[in-house]
Amino acid sequence: MKDNILSILKNIHEAKTLMEINDLLGLKSVQEYQNLSDIIQELVDEYKVFRTKKDKYLLMTNCPGLKIGKLAINKKGFGFLVLDKEDDIYIAENNLGSAIHGDTVLIEILKKGLKPEGRVLKVIKRGIANLVGEVIVEDGKMILKPDDNKVTLRVFLSRETTSNCVEGHKVLVHLSKNLGNKCYLADVIKIIGHKDDAGIDILSIAYKYDIMPEFNSEVLQELDRIPNEVKNEELIGRKDLTREEIFTIDGADTKDIDDAISLTCKDGIYTLGVHIADVSHYVKENTALGDEAYNRGTSAYLADTVIPMLPHKLSNGICSLNENVVRLSFSCVMNINQKGETVSYDIFPSYIKSRKKMTYTCVNQILEGKNTPEGYEEFAGTLLKMNELAKILRKRKVNRGYIEFDIDEAKVIQDENGRAIDIQKRTRGDGENLIEDFMIAANETVATHISNMAMPFIYRVHDLPNVEKIEDFLNLVKALGYKINTNIKEITPKTMQSLLNELKDKPEFPILSSLLLRSMKKAEYSKTNIGHFGLASSDYTHFTSPIRRYPDLVVHRLLKTYLVEKDFSMSTINYLESALVNIAEHASEREVASIEAERDVNDMKMAEYMESHIGEEYEGVISSVVNFGFFVSLPNLIEGLVHVNTLKGDYYNYVSELLSLIGKSAKKIYRVGDKIKIKVVNASKETAMIDFEVVEDKNDRSKK
Repeated sequence: MKDNILSILKNIHEAKTLMEINDLLGLKSVQEYQNLSDIIQELVDEYKVFRTKKDKYLLMTNCPGLKIGKLAINKKGFGFLVLDKEDDIYIAENNLGSAIHGDTVLIEILKKGLKPEGRVLKVIKRGIANLVGEVIVEDGKMILKPDDNKVTLRVFLSRETTSNCVEGHKVLVHLSKNLGNKCYLADVIKIIGHKDDAGIDILSIAYKYDIMPEFNSEVLQELDRIPNEVKNEELIGRKDLTREEIFTIDGADTKDIDDAISLTCKDGIYTLGVHIADVSHYVKENTALGDEAYNRGTSAYLADTVIPMLPHKLSNGICSLNENVVRLSFSCVMNINQKGETVSYDIFPSYIKSRKKMTYTCVNQILEGKNTPEGYEEFAGTLLKMNELAKILRKRKVNRGYIEFDIDEAKVIQDENGRAIDIQKRTRGDGENLIEDFMIAANETVATHISNMAMPFIYRVHDLPNVEKIEDFLNLVKALGYKINTNIKEITPKTMQSLLNELKDKPEFPILSSLLLRSMKKAEYSKTNIGHFGLASSDYTHFTSPIRRYPDLVVHRLLKTYLVEKDFSMSTINYLESALVNIAEHASEREVASIEAERDVNDMKMAEYMESHIGEEYEGVISSVVNFGFFVSLPNLIEGLVHVNTLKGDYYNYVSELLSLIGKSAKKIYRVGDKIKIKVVNASKETAMIDFEVVEDKNDRSKK
């Protein structure tokens, strides 16, 4: 009956009494009416149906003023209700009620329009079961001080689980009992270490996002059965590529190498080989290793700490395409013409022996025409030819609408005690671009092949941007005084590319580029192929990093199913149609967790670094403006807050459409993109916050 009730209510937009619903369903008996009453209550409890104050009922999705979603609270205090297919809804700090970060909540809409606002009515489900924090003692009782300042709970630790705890321990706890009034009892399930021990700060953030450094005993037992070297019988049915000139290019400290490349040229055709570690040979479905890889979803790169998706015996050993050892691989070999078009290709199981583990630093020396590093002499010609092809591929991508945002990334440098001693902007040369271009070519080729077969697959997709958000961005650009000629009536990759090109020479470009990127939707994994907007690609997948990403491992399994085993049975197809939906959703969630953990680590390490630079002055650029102040980005990408209360001599109003603070009396303006000189007045590793004060406004702009 539940489905019938939902079906009836789906097309009703006016609340109905229980008797009216009874009549719509054509129920006759008292027993049926009582059954209806019970089921309606279940639907209310499940928040699928809303009960009004007059005891009438309406499908929750048909209540225009109510929304259910997950709450994401910013460390600045306010939050957003995150919805799958609609814009996020802003929730002011004073409208959060008892809700905390991660909760599933019911809200009412207070303000509609392009920037909707809401208020939390009810917490439907607490979003956190486990917490990470520091053990402190108050009145002889051990309590948890959560690391996440967005979590406003008071957590008491059970006596039975704290016998080995001391004050200052960082611990992972499970909330075991709700004591009411945002108070909980919790059990300690893992002592991470003491807060002053090297590396515990990063591990604490990892545990917060369910990124587990250790592998369970079942995985370790299974690991013992995996060889350290490839056996001859494993080579059967694979193409021997060990005589080919194949090598790898990675960062100097990379140990998990999952991609290698090769190139030959003949009669104007480039034959590009992208050879990827065949992790699927070792990590099977329905095994401890396979289940753990699924649960983790991705490797996490937190400052200089790597928490791998696979144990090191695999990630750094038998699966890693190390120099001068035979490794199992899956190859995508493409014949590409002078226009960058793939005229033919082959995808097949193989085995390779990498000739050299190259580094980006050394490769870039060759590509920039500098001295050839020792040991690279025999490969220099191939590398130059590869760079030639990479530029052809990139030009073709750009011509079709590939969007280059050029967003800078920060690199944290730590000492032997794990303390941040420098923050640097990551450099990117032709070597990094070359690998990116080759990997994209292979990913597109594999995705196109399976898409043409119309078989179940997992794609990397990127949806079209929201028109209203792009219009908001354009209004900001116009407010900064810039005329934009790009017509955005039809939003395409070419449109975004044109927009970026118009802004390229503007002094605020790094900030504007970042803001435009934020206005676009995020890439994710999906069984449904909607294309990749940012790459201007109709077919795209992740095939090239199975050591680090679970979807790539799944892609390899699917390639074997279709191309090697030729399994097109209905039982297989039906299984994959269902399984791939869950895999894509879970992998997307774990990717987000890894990205957020990386961001938290960087914020913490930047604050730690600036703790020793309090009182120093720097020049920076205003990167964002909010109602309580503005953030200033320094050349090394460190950001700090200039609070509005520190701006002397006037009262400042926040003008959201101009992303500006404007003085009420003197009309002095602080806006996005302004150059400014600041002094560091505070920095806290514990809160991951940095505070600046203005020393000098380099623009000295005022309204006259």
